[in-house]
Amino acid sequence: MAWSPMADVQTVVVGAGVIGIAIARKLARSGHDVLILEAEEKIAQHTSSRNSQVVHAGIYYPAGSWRAKLCVAGKTMLYEYCKGRHVPFEITQKLIVAVEDAHVARLALLVEKAAANGVTDLVMLSAADAMALEPNLTCKGAILSPSTGIVDAPGFILSLLGEAEGAGAMLALASPLQAARPVTGGFELQVGDAQRTTLTCKNLINAAGLGAWDVAKGVDGLNPRHVPKPYFAKGSWFGMAGRAPFQHLIYPVPDDESLGVHYTRDLGGGFRFGPDLEYLGDSELDYSIDAEKADAFENSVRRWWPDMPQGMLQPNSCGIRPRIMLDGKTQSDFMFSGPKDHGIDGLLQLFGFESPGLTSSLAIADVVAQLMGENMR
Repeated sequence: MAWSPMADVQTVVVGAGVIGIAIARKLARSGHDVLILEAEEKIAQHTSSRNSQVVHAGIYYPAGSWRAKLCVAGKTMLYEYCKGRHVPFEITQKLIVAVEDAHVARLALLVEKAAANGVTDLVMLSAADAMALEPNLTCKGAILSPSTGIVDAPGFILSLLGEAEGAGAMLALASPLQAARPVTGGFELQVGDAQRTTLTCKNLINAAGLGAWDVAKGVDGLNPRHVPKPYFAKGSWFGMAGRAPFQHLIYPVPDDESLGVHYTRDLGGGFRFGPDLEYLGDSELDYSIDAEKADAFENSVRRWWPDMPQGMLQPNSCGIRPRIMLDGKTQSDFMFSGPKDHGIDGLLQLFGFESPGLTSSLAIADVVAQLMGENMR
């Protein structure tokens, strides 16, 4: 079937997750003509709808990294946005707990790392003080993070989309970008929708999350060496019925790769534990949950909640984070790849946008607008 023509668009954003929609909103409100292409039949079907819904403070990330800078800025922006639009959220606060004597020294190191990122509100707590705040908790010491919270992520995303469309942005669902060919002054795009649409745009932003690599493969003339190796990290969550055992979020002292199995709750009163860490193939999207992991989750949680009811955990949800690998090493940062990196004018690609992507989304959109402002056509 022949490709049918469609009107030119100034900027196409690929991916209708929270980051893609935030970018589209930012650009549309700045007066740009924007089209969002989404491969799925609904928005936010992958990383954006399968995360913890936690608003992170910016504690764990390397100083000077994009994740650190954009989390700290994005947290403030997100809270202000939600206040102004009546999007439900709650500043729950968080306890980072040392469950062994050997972990207590790591708490001070986390406070130092956070301060280097501009997070200066952390409070060191003795074990007695932490357990006074949360009587079901057992620990050797803790950090209180006053600015950590939770947000109604679907409500936030829908609000962003409403504002983007209100500013003139268009959304095309079930419309995967199959190919992009640089032409004079822009790109010719082939879309895998029912109409097999073809269109041209001046600027192309690849914010497809887990699908960013498929989009990149379809860009004619893009040297593969400018595309980082994907390293998909799967995390499962388990939940249980009953009254929430803690009001604060509870996180153990993290290890080198993971924040550990922690406790989060939602605005509706539900709560869950997770995620664990399991690396998948570089394009595998397996959202199944192994129910036999329940015992390992329970053993992990019982280190700081010793009275946890036995045998009550049930599979809850699962998410996959699009981590990246550079030079044979896992890269724990966001990656913006623009014309100065790959040599194709008008193309901006986002790779490795895992946690804290939700928290950082509005700040990420500001960076994209700045980068595109330097290269916008």
